Amino acid sequence: MTDRPPPIKAGSRGLLRLISPSGAVPEPDRVHRAQERLQELGFRVQLDSNALSRVQRFSGTDTQRVQALHRAARGTARVVMATRGGYGLSRILHKLDYALLRDGINQRRQFWVGHSDFSALQLAVLAQTGAVTYSGPMAAYDFGAEKLDDITVDSFLDALDGSQEAIGFACDDAPRGLDRAGVLWGGNLSLVTGLIGTPYLPKARGVLFLEDVAEQPYRVERMFAQLLLAGVLQRQKAVVLGAFTDYRLSAHDAGFDLASAVAWLRSQLKESGVPVVTGLPFGHVRTKLTLPHGARCRLVRDGSEAYLVFPHGHD
Repeated sequence: MTDRPPPIKAGSRGLLRLISPSGAVPEPDRVHRAQERLQELGFRVQLDSNALSRVQRFSGTDTQRVQALHRAARGTARVVMATRGGYGLSRILHKLDYALLRDGINQRRQFWVGHSDFSALQLAVLAQTGAVTYSGPMAAYDFGAEKLDDITVDSFLDALDGSQEAIGFACDDAPRGLDRAGVLWGGNLSLVTGLIGTPYLPKARGVLFLEDVAEQPYRVERMFAQLLLAGVLQRQKAVVLGAFTDYRLSAHDAGFDLASAVAWLRSQLKESGVPVVTGLPFGHVRTKLTLPHGARCRLVRDGSEAYLVFPHGHD
């Protein structure tokens, strides 16, 4: 594991580069709106030359998207942000120059930010290099929305400027006296599960956070089961669940819902002593926190809230 990049202070935020490493952008106007919003926050925004390209469902060919990632790592931007997720990074993980990505993050002090399909890149970078990236907002969905979410913006800027020492969220299901420490890692459940058996899944024993979108509760439970059967969940210090959104129950579910899947997960991890905590504001939702993926943290409960506590500054 490596330290987080040095903070970016207000008034000197520098260059932010927008890249599209996954799906094609269906609404370019949202990206242009995001550019304006980010400029208002003090960034100089640079749109990668391939960011608005389309080849089938992807934002360019596999080679073009690899080149875009490598351009960003070689560049002078302090922040590299994905325009959107979708699908596409799993196709190119084996083609990336991880030494170059590591140098961009560690030597050029870059913050790489995104979620959804971007989780595949973050997991691979952590597994291959130990470098810290940031699970957080993206251009089209977040900064290109009709209305900006204040908490999302504030958390993003706090992560950049080094003031993010703790993140609290309402939680009534964490065990009393909860205090677990380890590496914070995870992201999209489908991507975490899809990397089992590959060299791109971190061997972390820490605080695993998970979210997903448009996955029926039984499919969520099936992915929990796969992580369990692969031995991934039992070696964690804690599992923290974010938002699982945009699914529809059917009559065949007969009362089986997301709460049922979470209850089953808890029952399976009880013997291992791994707590399952819900309520993390993260996922395919408007209000999301920016989380240092790969950084050390403590997960504690205080009253009706749970906190992710990080080392001071970028240490």
